Amino acid sequence: MSNYDFDLLVIGSGPAGQRAAIQAAKLEKRVALVERKAVVGGVCINTGTIPSKTLREAVLYLSGYRERGVYGASYTVKPHITMTDLLVRTDYVIKHEIDVTRHQIMRNGIELIPATASFVDPHTIRLESPDGNYHRNVTAERIIIGVGTEATKEAHIPFDGRIIFTSDEVLCLDRLPKTLSVVGAGVIGCEYACMFAALGVRVTLVDKRPGLLPFVDREISDTLAYHLGENRVTLRLGEEVARIEREKTEDEDPHNDRVRLLLSSGKQIVTEKCLYSIGRTGATHKLNAAAAGLKADNRGRVQVNQYYQTNVDHIYAAGDIIGFPSLASTSMEQGRLAACHAFGVNAQSVPELFPYGIYTIPEISMVGKTEEELTREGVPYEVGKAHYREIARGQIIGDLTGLLKLIFHYETRELLGVHIIGEGASELIHIGQAVLAYKGKVDYFVNAVFNYPTLAEGYKVAALDGVNRMGVTVA
Repeated sequence: MSNYDFDLLVIGSGPAGQRAAIQAAKLEKRVALVERKAVVGGVCINTGTIPSKTLREAVLYLSGYRERGVYGASYTVKPHITMTDLLVRTDYVIKHEIDVTRHQIMRNGIELIPATASFVDPHTIRLESPDGNYHRNVTAERIIIGVGTEATKEAHIPFDGRIIFTSDEVLCLDRLPKTLSVVGAGVIGCEYACMFAALGVRVTLVDKRPGLLPFVDREISDTLAYHLGENRVTLRLGEEVARIEREKTEDEDPHNDRVRLLLSSGKQIVTEKCLYSIGRTGATHKLNAAAAGLKADNRGRVQVNQYYQTNVDHIYAAGDIIGFPSLASTSMEQGRLAACHAFGVNAQSVPELFPYGIYTIPEISMVGKTEEELTREGVPYEVGKAHYREIARGQIIGDLTGLLKLIFHYETRELLGVHIIGEGASELIHIGQAVLAYKGKVDYFVNAVFNYPTLAEGYKVAALDGVNRMGVTVA
């Protein structure tokens, strides 16, 4: 037994903190998990990943979006969709996930402490109850920070959570607007733009960058841009927002106020509501990180090494707080690896093969290299493509616009990247991920037999297409 109260203290119960705590508990360590909010799960369960993906599923079902390829553009399950309709499903899933998380924490013998944590010194943490009436100091031999992030808010923007709001406040909207401006075309901005557009909202998406999602293969991001246009989304790319103003209506009812965006180019955009989504800032402002000798950048993010150690050896950080890719899946793995390293357990992962899932409509998923990366690196490559419209399953489910794309080395035929846009992309990607992990060749897909009819058959179609492009005739 050490002289510390805990072997490991984890700050934050999101995906990174939860997995770190459970991993340490499995190693029979004394673990405490500190969460300042009334519920566990962090942003992932309460305002981020789980709510937004559940909201997306409710949108797709109630709007009849998935069936329109078969039954026509006017098809819908419910003619007049309200925020209440969308939140019924969302609230149910959130409550379930909170319960599952609490149960996992309890059955692993982790002490869950509802408190705000701040450093007193590198090994001492001050814990203050949510109501501020109680506090105590605890010590820990090792500490993992997984406090996550908050939507970035700029002081000059007149946020009110109703007319001008962030992604953290979407679930609190009183009603669906007829028009919406979205400032910021990152992952979150694109996802919500797609959801509202599927509901018939006229969306204008503004970003100062010249294209959508620059880390995504350009052909895939261009395809997304095309689909957004087909859903009547107006793209204002390469445009910077100079000012955002609330505009009162003649009836002076604040519920009817509108938003005016003034762009640096002189353009103006007027909509009922505005989603401001220019990124997220690390939730480190209450940690008193300086007392532990920790440093955070101007966006509140903490720098770590390959073992997720900060500049203070016994203090680790994982999840959104360390920056890109800021995915729940990668955060979970980072938390696990940090806990393993903290207690000298050998654990390995392959970050370059982490899959990315982007839940736009249609959804996007990718793993491995993009064409742009390979071009910069001077790697000779070939591509093979399968369009969902060529796949029987694509016809059956009514998705005629999806695309599965394989990139492989021109000389060795080793698979280098898989990029998918379309229904089920985030599930399909794991087939390609497995082949990449074992340095398999595109020939694997040429020779493999897939169930018929399935979307997975697209791997074989894409592989045959790629090999035939090389002049190698394959039936």
